[in-house]
Amino acid sequence: MTAAGHHQASRPSGRRLERAGIRDVAAAAGVSITTVSDALNGKGRLPEATRRHVREVADRLGYRPSAAARTLRTGRSGLIGLTVTTYGEEPFTFTEFAYFAEMARAATSAALARGYALVILPATSRHDVWSNVALDGTVVIDPAEHDPVVAELARQGVPVVSDGRPGNCPVHAWVDNDHEAAVLGILEHLAAAGARRIGLLTGTSTDTYTRLSTTAYLSWCERVGQEPVYECYPAHDACAGAIAADRLLARPDRPDAVYGLFDPNGTDLLAAARRYGLRVPEDLLLVCCSESDVYATTEPPITTLSLKPGRIGTTVVQLLIDVIEGVGGTQPIQQVMPTDLIVRTSSQRRPPRVKVSPPRSPGAG
Repeated sequence: MTAAGHHQASRPSGRRLERAGIRDVAAAAGVSITTVSDALNGKGRLPEATRRHVREVADRLGYRPSAAARTLRTGRSGLIGLTVTTYGEEPFTFTEFAYFAEMARAATSAALARGYALVILPATSRHDVWSNVALDGTVVIDPAEHDPVVAELARQGVPVVSDGRPGNCPVHAWVDNDHEAAVLGILEHLAAAGARRIGLLTGTSTDTYTRLSTTAYLSWCERVGQEPVYECYPAHDACAGAIAADRLLARPDRPDAVYGLFDPNGTDLLAAARRYGLRVPEDLLLVCCSESDVYATTEPPITTLSLKPGRIGTTVVQLLIDVIEGVGGTQPIQQVMPTDLIVRTSSQRRPPRVKVSPPRSPGAG
C-alpha cells in the first residue's frame, strides 16, 4: 500500500460510532432485555448478583440509556429549569453575581447526581423559550410577590421550588435563610463595635429577601429609638448602587455604620467613604452581603454575610426532583438555612492608643 493509500485508509469514515444498545447488553450478559431494564432502573425482583452483573456488562460496553427512550418510558425529559424572575424585565445576567453563580454551580451538580440536566432560562425573552423546552420542573430564585412566571408554571402543572420564600406564589417547596435573624445579628454586631447611627443600602424590588431584610432593619430602629437612615435603588443596576452609596454618605444625618444588602455594595461604600475622607473602620463601619472572595483582600478587608448559596442550590434541586418523582408527602416543604457572618477589619473599631509614660525615677520632683 502506498503512503497516500495508507493516509486515505486512516481517515475516519464520517459515520457516528455505533454505541451499545440495550439488546447488546442483554446478549453480552446472557439475560433478557426486560432483566437489563429492571437491573439498570432498580425495578423488579432480581437477585443482587444479577443486578451487579448487568451493570458491570453495561459499563464495560459503554451503554448509556437513550434520553428519548426514557422520555417515552417515564414521561419525563430529564430537564429542570433555573431562573431569576425578580428582574425579569431588565437585562440582568444573574450568573455574573457571586451568589447566583455559586447557587447555579451547586444546583447543576445536584441535578447531574440525580440523572437530570439543569437549563438556565431568562424570565422573559423575545422568543418563547419556555414553551420550546420540555421541563420536568423549575427552580425560581427570589420570586416577587404575585410572580407571574410562577403563576403560569403552576397553571401548566409544572412543579416549582423556590430559592426564597415565595409570598403568595404557589410552589411545592421553598428554601430560604432567616433574613430577619441575620440582619438583627449584623445590627447588634455593629452596635457592639460602637456604631450609634446605622444605615442601610437596600433595593426597590418586592422579593422576600429585600422586603424581610428591610423590615427587620426598620423594626430594629424603632425598638432602639434610632431614626432610620437608608437609601433604596434597583439592585440589578450596578451604577445605581454606587450612586446610592454616595447618596447615603452625603446625607446630613450620615450614618457611622452601614449594612449593604447586595453586591458590590461593599466596594461601592468603601469608594464613597474615601471620596468623603472617611476612614474605615475608624469613622465608618461596613458590612455587606456577598459570596465574593474579593472582600478578603480590599483595604481594609470588609465583613460579609454569607447566605450559603451552595447548600441552598443543592437542597432546592433535591426537593424539586423529589416532587417530580413523587417522593415524599403532598404538603409544601419549607426549609430555613443558617447564614454565616465573616467578620473582618471593616466592622471592628480599633481600640484607641494609650500613651504609656515611662516610670518616674525615685526622688524626681
